[in-house]
Amino acid sequence: MRTVSIPANILKHWQLKPSDAPNIEKVRMRVQALLKGEPEVSVVIPAYNEEESIIQTLSSISDNITSRSVEIIVVDNNSKDATNRLATAAGVNCIKETTQGITPARNRGLKEARGKYILNADADSIYPPDWIEEMIKPLAKNDTDVALTYGRFSFIPIGSTGRVTYFFYEYIAEFSRWINKTFREEAVNVYGFNSGFRRLQGLEVDSFNHPPGTNEDGFLAMKLRNKGFGKLHCVKKSNALVWTTDRRLQIDGGLWKATKKRVKRMTS
Repeated sequence: MRTVSIPANILKHWQLKPSDAPNIEKVRMRVQALLKGEPEVSVVIPAYNEEESIIQTLSSISDNITSRSVEIIVVDNNSKDATNRLATAAGVNCIKETTQGITPARNRGLKEARGKYILNADADSIYPPDWIEEMIKPLAKNDTDVALTYGRFSFIPIGSTGRVTYFFYEYIAEFSRWINKTFREEAVNVYGFNSGFRRLQGLEVDSFNHPPGTNEDGFLAMKLRNKGFGKLHCVKKSNALVWTTDRRLQIDGGLWKATKKRVKRMTS
């Protein structure tokens, strides 16, 4: 079930001031506590000029509740701001990838990861405390039946569009994703900031590399499924709902222009 307002356990991270040293120290301590020996799960976050939100994202991920050993990797993709410094101060493994682009960044993170499972995250999103566990459980339970997990999300407004508008928009978007899964191609429902798979299987299908005109996350999902590693599994539980900024919609010209683009793409 979705909510109009942003939940308190999301807001407490989103409202953190990344410049405050005590906040960074708390994140660092939680990051260290998550890693209990060799990692079972690697959370990989590509980042380019994300100093305004990287600490909030790391704070939310490090606040996850799980008995699994988890490492967090930030792939700094030539940031010109304090992204690298802040991520390093927060105690995560911050890797520099000099080839610009989301695909090289995700490939580098996959190459450097040590966990059996990979969780894809983004540096402008806030993750609920049960996210890691809910995303990994289907992969761990269904070794040959599930190839990749992907989840649902809601928007944190940073533009002029309010939460009430997004609340209704998100239900409409859910319907379009149902159409994709039922009649078209489910893989287009997979987003890189909220998906998971097995590391060795990801490497076996040539990582995130994809043909022109396709997206790296959806194409990876299709490759894993077509290779016979299992089906795509949507994690629908409300305690795994990710909150992400509407930055991409703003880049596309705002909600309505972005919606027109997506409808045109869906019907073409």
